[in-house]
Amino acid sequence: MSAAQLHRRPLLLGTAAFAATAAPAAVPARAQPQLQQSPQPQPAAEIRLGALYPLSGPFALLGDESFRGLELAVEECNAQGGVLGRSVRLVKADATDPAQAVAEARRLMAQERVFAILGTRSSALSLAASQVVELQGVPYIELGATADAITERGFRNLFRTCPRASDYAAVALDAIVEVLAPPHATDPTAFKLALVHEDAPGAQSAAAAIEQQAAQRGMQLVEKIAYPPRSGDLAGLAPRLRGIGADILLHPGGQQADIVPLFRGMQEAGWRPRMVIGTGGGYSLAETARTVGPDFEGVMNVDVTQFAVQERIAPGVGAFAEGYKRKYGSEPRTGDSLANAFGARVFLDALRRAGAAEKDRLRAALLATDIAEGTTATGWGARFDDKGQNQRARPFLVQWQGGQLVTVFPPPAAVAPPRPRLGPPPG
Repeated sequence: MSAAQLHRRPLLLGTAAFAATAAPAAVPARAQPQLQQSPQPQPAAEIRLGALYPLSGPFALLGDESFRGLELAVEECNAQGGVLGRSVRLVKADATDPAQAVAEARRLMAQERVFAILGTRSSALSLAASQVVELQGVPYIELGATADAITERGFRNLFRTCPRASDYAAVALDAIVEVLAPPHATDPTAFKLALVHEDAPGAQSAAAAIEQQAAQRGMQLVEKIAYPPRSGDLAGLAPRLRGIGADILLHPGGQQADIVPLFRGMQEAGWRPRMVIGTGGGYSLAETARTVGPDFEGVMNVDVTQFAVQERIAPGVGAFAEGYKRKYGSEPRTGDSLANAFGARVFLDALRRAGAAEKDRLRAALLATDIAEGTTATGWGARFDDKGQNQRARPFLVQWQGGQLVTVFPPPAAVAPPRPRLGPPPG
């Protein structure tokens, strides 16, 4: 993100945006022998939105954290009078695999009669569910899943507010060029890169983008290894990676269940690369850092906006964290809640501007959205292309330093200087 892109334009989602419609004046009773009261105005029907996430199973923590962001945005909206004079109600749906995501999406549309579906954090779930939702002409707003293919299918009613996997890949390689190479006095093309990824849509998309972009930059990708989802058998990879002399290990989409055995294997093999760079997944979880222990110090991750970020480019991030803590009694677990709240606010603001809960008017309002970067709590802006992809959502580079996850790149967002090696700082 360049400094020029960080100009400020306030995102107004206050009371004016969600003002309730005024109730009609009461009609006086007629003077009759038997007085009759005029009918009381009925409250406007609520706007029902589906919230489709993995709320159980191996991705429950990230799914629940994502849902909390959506929930906070909807509660904020309702506290300000709702939208279009109506309250907004979330209808939760839990999906742990693509088949269940399809079934739950159909239930939300047919039985719950939702106007739109928001979610889902998982690319596998999003790809499956959005297919059946598009066939029914129902809006689908993806707030967290990253596979590029989600917005490459020509769907009319699908919009994604978060970055794509290829955006994560670009930041990871930018980090090698701009953050790691200079302190090592090394040309970026001299580093030997190893790529390890889960064989699942989001990680596959990021891995493919890393491979393609690395080739375009003339970088050496000396090894690429895909492993089955939730295999838990990554400890044996370390001797292989050590044998090829990998300098930098890239691990897109790594989940906690994969990261922990990977680092255990590295310790057992006595191998420490110059750097490990994750992209999302479990690399931002404090629980992962605690479980791995001191060997996690210095690990980098490309992810959605986390909370240790310069507030001047992410105004309101601190207030969001405080509001989260008031409601849930703890600090946010990852930035997924923040990212989902951002996307929900963009959607609700577009719905207000649409003037009616009607899909074509919503689509036009979303396509007209124009929010500058550096004006929201994520630091993102919003401008959708004709595929429904937000072109102003960019991930950041964060690093574990002293047990804290801090933003280190790009410089306008950084709260600490990046460290170019794994482990504690010298001295």
